[in-house]
Amino acid sequence: MTQQELSKLLTLLELQKQVLQLPIKERWHLVQSVLTSIQQETLSSIPLSPTVETLTKLDPWTQSLIGVIQLVQENPTETYVDYLEEKYS
Repeated sequence: MTQQELSKLLTLLELQKQVLQLPIKERWHLVQSVLTSIQQETLSSIPLSPTVETLTKLDPWTQSLIGVIQLVQENPTETYVDYLEEKYS
C-alpha cells in the first residue's frame, strides 16, 4: 500500500468516526445525500437507451432474459431508506 493510499484510508477512518458521532437524523440525511450523489453519477455514466449492438454482445443466456422482468417505477432513495430503517431498527 502506498503512502497516499494509507493517507486516504486514515482520512476515511477519521471521517467515519466523525460521522458516527452525529445524531441519527443527521446521519440519515447524510446517507440520503451520498446515495443521491452516487445514483446521479452512476446514471450519468450509463447510456440512456441500450443499442442493439450492445445487447448482441451479451451472453446468449443473458439475452434470453431481456424483457422477462417488468420493472416497477420506484423511488430508489425511498426504497433504500426503507431498507435501512428495517435493517437497523
